[in-house]
Amino acid sequence: MLKKVIQWDINISEKLRLNEDQKVLRSIAAFLAHSGDSWYIELLLFVVWLFSRGTLRTFSAYLAGSVVIQALFVIAVKFLIKRQRPEGAWGNIYRNTDPHSFPSGHAARMVMLSALAFGFGFFILGWIMVFWAIAVSFARVAMGVHYLIDIFVGWLIGLLLASAMLSFRPFFFNLFPFVF
Repeated sequence: MLKKVIQWDINISEKLRLNEDQKVLRSIAAFLAHSGDSWYIELLLFVVWLFSRGTLRTFSAYLAGSVVIQALFVIAVKFLIKRQRPEGAWGNIYRNTDPHSFPSGHAARMVMLSALAFGFGFFILGWIMVFWAIAVSFARVAMGVHYLIDIFVGWLIGLLLASAMLSFRPFFFNLFPFVF
């Protein structure tokens, strides 16, 4: 049964992959696929934290810490499962630094950030992030660095991590009051 599911995943993911001759779509997908990179997200959150006060400062700091926790969790799962990324030439930075595709850290990160935006009461941002999460996730499949199941499990992990981070908010606020 598992072999059939994996083969279905490979077949569907291959159909969703953009061809080399689809230059405009590939450029858009490449931009979206990179836009969910943790270092870009962390840099953006640091700038927001640096130049804001109050709730927005607290929110950006909490998101930055959540991204670190999410990355560590996903890396641990990836090295436990060890599913190789799809074959391809695009995304060498990912293939060289992280050869494992399951689950998608980008999908988990973007969904977690979306859910945290809702949890902090930033509803408009939350909806924008939902659409960005979907775009980043499918761009990762379209560019051939993830399979579809990697994305779906990443979304689930993102929701679970957001729920945990929202539950532990008082703990982190007490542990790191100087950041918030």
